Amino acid sequence: MWFNTPVTESLGIKYPIIQGPFGGGFSAPELVAAVSNAGGLGSFGAHNLTPGEIGTVTREIRTLTDKPFALNLWVSVADADGLGLTAERYAEALDFFRPYYDELGMQAPPPPEGHVEDYIGQIEALIEAKPDVFSFVFGIPSADVLARCRNAGIKTLGAATTVAEARALEDAGVDIVLATGFEAGGHRPSFIKAAERSLVGMLALVPQVRDAVRLPVVAAGGIGDARGVAAAFTLGADAVQLGSAFLACAESNTSDLHRELLFSTAADETVLSRAYTGRLARFMPNEFVEAVDAHPGARLPFPLQAWFTTPLKKAALLADRPELASFYAGQGAPLLKHRRAADVVAALVADLDARFSN
Repeated sequence: MWFNTPVTESLGIKYPIIQGPFGGGFSAPELVAAVSNAGGLGSFGAHNLTPGEIGTVTREIRTLTDKPFALNLWVSVADADGLGLTAERYAEALDFFRPYYDELGMQAPPPPEGHVEDYIGQIEALIEAKPDVFSFVFGIPSADVLARCRNAGIKTLGAATTVAEARALEDAGVDIVLATGFEAGGHRPSFIKAAERSLVGMLALVPQVRDAVRLPVVAAGGIGDARGVAAAFTLGADAVQLGSAFLACAESNTSDLHRELLFSTAADETVLSRAYTGRLARFMPNEFVEAVDAHPGARLPFPLQAWFTTPLKKAALLADRPELASFYAGQGAPLLKHRRAADVVAALVADLDARFSN
């Protein structure tokens, strides 16, 4: 059967369908459980959680499903120059952002202190929580962490945006590689070269990764329906990961407005920009993205950019100012049809059953 692959065998899932993990508060235990209960692999983006919150979320997921699921972390939690701001640089950035804060009636954030996530603490909490899968982006965990995961029975799944990154993941002893093309929504998790120099499409990336490594390969980027899944399998993938298709579902923790935009013509166009976090990401274009990209002084490294934009985005949504908020979307978003996670999986399975039975 088409759904019996090295990935389903390794992860103990029925269908080679993985829900992309969403950071920034967009993940929800209900979504993870819905995908896992439908036979896929649900994933929770935990990179912005405290170690204590990771344990809490894991316990909540386990009350909703007894099927395998993944927790996702960012290995690199700060750019090299993203650990602090001089008073002069803070003032320069504030000059750009202050008109938006004033317009929304909010206080400007103070100079950033303690703004970097506790990755070491997160790793300890994750291993203690013992999810079935530890997926990660923006780098490779240390050999010690990977060994501890193996000893705990936790499978590891690492993201690659280039063949070189896929080879590095294999050399490190990671179990499964995610080949993510530039069509994907959200952040471009490159870690060897700059994201702008790692923009390979899924169609080109997956067969090259398939030829370069012996690991099972998961394809991601622009997959919105069964045609994309079938194409990925033809290219050599052993499973697929879908992001926007699940982000648009009722079970996700995104806003109702974001969901509606994903099903509208607003999702016909997406852009890559560092406007909201300082790291390259794909989302729907708007006034704020254009303003930041046109003003070099408004672009800070990660996570400093997010220090200034996170409260702004929240305030913009409350004030019904979508032109200032971020709405992630992949290039496959115009293909979306279903609003519940189980329906997404069921539609993919039914179509693929028909395609591969002929």
